[in-house]
Amino acid sequence: MRKLISTGSPFEKTAGYSRAVVQGDWCFVAGTTGYDYTTMTMPDSVEEQARNCLATIGKALEEGGFAFADVVRAHYYITDADYVDRVFPILGETFGDIRPAATMIVCALNKPEMKIEIEVTALRRDAP
Repeated sequence: MRKLISTGSPFEKTAGYSRAVVQGDWCFVAGTTGYDYTTMTMPDSVEEQARNCLATIGKALEEGGFAFADVVRAHYYITDADYVDRVFPILGETFGDIRPAATMIVCALNKPEMKIEIEVTALRRDAP
């Protein structure tokens, strides 16, 4: 059974995607930027953006019946290599004991105010 999860963000409808898709024991969370979806604002700092990314991802995982502990793969996209040491501790707060397979890429993102984007894949821990 497939379940589509939305944050209610206008971007999802405009671009035609879901925040997350649950398919069986898997949850695929779309690339998530640092918007605060309650105010539709983007913080200035990469640290605040990273925390917002993780909060949005956490809500999507929870809605799908998953937790951060189920995350097996993470992709991190940052717009400046100088952000690496600033976001590593924040990522470590969430993923330090989970230790998913992860990749960090320095690249451009869709809008100039975006400094980080995080995408995760989760597999239900009690899955065969």
